[in-house]
Amino acid sequence: MSFENFYLMILLLLPFLFFAILVLTNKEGIERIFNKETIERLRVAGSGLSNRARNVLLLTSIFFMIIAVGHPYIEKGERDIEIGSLDIVMALDISGSMRCEDLYPNRLEFSKQKAKQLLDYLLEDNIMLLTFSDNDYLISPLTGDKETLKMVLDGITYDYLDGHSDFTALAKVLKKSLKEREDKIAIIISDGSNSEDLKRFKEIILDEEIKLYVILVGTPQGAPILDKNHKAILKNDQVILSRLNLELGKIAKQSGGDYIVADYGDSSIENIAKSIDANGGISNKKKRLHVNDRVELFYYPLLLALFLFFLALFSRPNGTIFKKLLKLRREK
Repeated sequence: MSFENFYLMILLLLPFLFFAILVLTNKEGIERIFNKETIERLRVAGSGLSNRARNVLLLTSIFFMIIAVGHPYIEKGERDIEIGSLDIVMALDISGSMRCEDLYPNRLEFSKQKAKQLLDYLLEDNIMLLTFSDNDYLISPLTGDKETLKMVLDGITYDYLDGHSDFTALAKVLKKSLKEREDKIAIIISDGSNSEDLKRFKEIILDEEIKLYVILVGTPQGAPILDKNHKAILKNDQVILSRLNLELGKIAKQSGGDYIVADYGDSSIENIAKSIDANGGISNKKKRLHVNDRVELFYYPLLLALFLFFLALFSRPNGTIFKKLLKLRREK
């Protein structure tokens, strides 16, 4: 048996033992204050344990609490465990429409926040991060380092937004990136596109049997598309609006995946994460973790300490009261 906090336990035991000796060797006790006759008058018949017995129980209880603080355990050696993991491509839309401010503070910042929330649920999975608009960019190769991915996402700023969403080009990149994967899973965070732009995208996704999961951002009412100077873009003297398009979500459903329309709560992201876990299955690729196997013992001294503490505070009477109650019942 070993102790995880051995030195802390010794540090607590030394003053405790000194204190316990002082208490237990103090034979005079209350006699220093009251004489013997007064003490006999104060003593309640059938009051249970004596003060000395209570002290012993309390001190023993504290002793076992200190042992529990030491965190005893039995080492059983080391072993390897396997955890299933998935290789996932995550693509973030950085087209000009992501400047729209129908979501606070704008669609881009809102999307980045949702992407980081999703990463917290994909703990054991490897993520490849892409951005797409007119062109596609590899931002991060496959990695399990979620904190680094969050920092990379923070580096994608308002100034990078430009052009329109080329979903056909994105589909070709997904096809190439997932070609050698047993589980072809892609996550797209976007405000969607018009149905004509998505026709070829749909064909490639379904032909390659890519399971698509989509996080849609935006509102049905839409908002003006802004330029880099935060001014609304005009066409024929008309303000160009960008509205949420659910067609991309429908393609995700047809591919065997799922989609959500992101809101300000956490439940939608949790739902898409559960869907990825349920539909994605466990990959044949396993992560091998080297862990220490041991049996925890600290709760045994802790439970014993609480039991002794309870006895010390609520000691059992010697039975006189119960005998009187039994006698009254018989007389009736």
